[in-house]
Amino acid sequence: MGQGLSCRGSHEHGLFRAVQHGDLQTVSILLKTHPSLIHRTTVYDHHSPLHIAAANGQIQVLSRLLDGSANPDVLNRQKQTPLMLAAMHGKIDCVEKLLEAGANVLMFDVCHGRTCLHYAAYYGHSSCLKAILSAAQSSPVAASWGFSRFVNIRDGRGATPLHLAARQRRSECVHTLLCSGALVCASTSRYGCPGSTPLHLAAKGGSLDCIRELLAWGADRLQRDASGRIAYVVALKHKHGACAALLNIASAQPLVWPSSLKIISELNPEAKLLLEQALMDANKEREKNILKGSPYSLPSPAHSDQMDDNISEVSETELCCICFEQVCTIEVQDCGHQMCAQCTLTLCCHNKANTSTSNPTPPVCPFCRSAISKLMVIKIETHDDIDQDGTTDTTCFKPSKSRKFRNMNEGSSSSFKGLSSFGKMSGRSSGMIASENECIDDKPQ
Repeated sequence: MGQGLSCRGSHEHGLFRAVQHGDLQTVSILLKTHPSLIHRTTVYDHHSPLHIAAANGQIQVLSRLLDGSANPDVLNRQKQTPLMLAAMHGKIDCVEKLLEAGANVLMFDVCHGRTCLHYAAYYGHSSCLKAILSAAQSSPVAASWGFSRFVNIRDGRGATPLHLAARQRRSECVHTLLCSGALVCASTSRYGCPGSTPLHLAAKGGSLDCIRELLAWGADRLQRDASGRIAYVVALKHKHGACAALLNIASAQPLVWPSSLKIISELNPEAKLLLEQALMDANKEREKNILKGSPYSLPSPAHSDQMDDNISEVSETELCCICFEQVCTIEVQDCGHQMCAQCTLTLCCHNKANTSTSNPTPPVCPFCRSAISKLMVIKIETHDDIDQDGTTDTTCFKPSKSRKFRNMNEGSSSSFKGLSSFGKMSGRSSGMIASENECIDDKPQ
């Protein structure tokens, strides 16, 4: 911290310095001799020992203070709690300890009317953000609001945590918030330009990664702020050419995380991650085509040739029977049929849920027409994965040939022929693409 450490006595001054530097022995001695020191605060900022410990990541001292009956929700001059300062400075151990001690996640400060969730998103501390969201799901205070309302909580200027993360180029936090139910098209009231969506703010910050995430989750390129501007115009104004090219409504529409996948009752986390990667890879192929020949052309990954070589060596019996290019990585749990992640995603994009009905139907397997209720990542053991102690590693994404032959035989049905026209979504994966690295000024909005 370093500020406001002047105090009303030598014992207080000694305690604050010991807390700041993590001198647990001195802290313990002073609190044992003068127990009332635990409630003292600095003169100007009114920081308690708990605030100082949380902001400096002194987890042992913080634990000692909490054991000494320190209030986890004590407020400083700006009505900030120790949890807010720990989230602001990215001190994950302190965040977890304070949450364990029952710290209130719904406290608002007086500077900006923000919560600990806003601070974690603004400063890009994704681990702290995840810890707060996890605690909020079981917190009685957040439960009284509802988790969805908490994720979309607004600060004093009408900004949600997603708005702040998008403006500050925090792509990992943007992804976490979107997966937790953040509203992708919510508008601000006074933060930035009134009526700004997260996409407007990402365009202003010039973050391709944030724009990718927002577009993949259904952000509307046509939505306007209070000044009548779409995100494309905002990107042009701030001279973020590559972002503007992707946001241009004349460019190809990006693929969006399909609504039909959201209604599958059990989407294995590993399968979800694989499908999300397939979606991002497909959109990056779209980006390459949009930016091709422009000053903002994105470089091809150095390892793409190696990936192509690996694919060419795969046996035909291991290839997806829809596109015949990718190796099968996704299995339909009930019937056991297998597809590659790209074709699974395309299948769900093709069979979008009907939003006009209260009970939308899930996508169906293209081979047997049974409803898909659960998707799993294929995990087949190989001889190379057998350890010396006889155990096996089953994390290899290699399909079984017998099941592949069954897929090929059943693939001659009319359902397979119907899928063949759109099975190839993005071709072979081209790997990760470097994003634009443009600096922005961190100025008050």
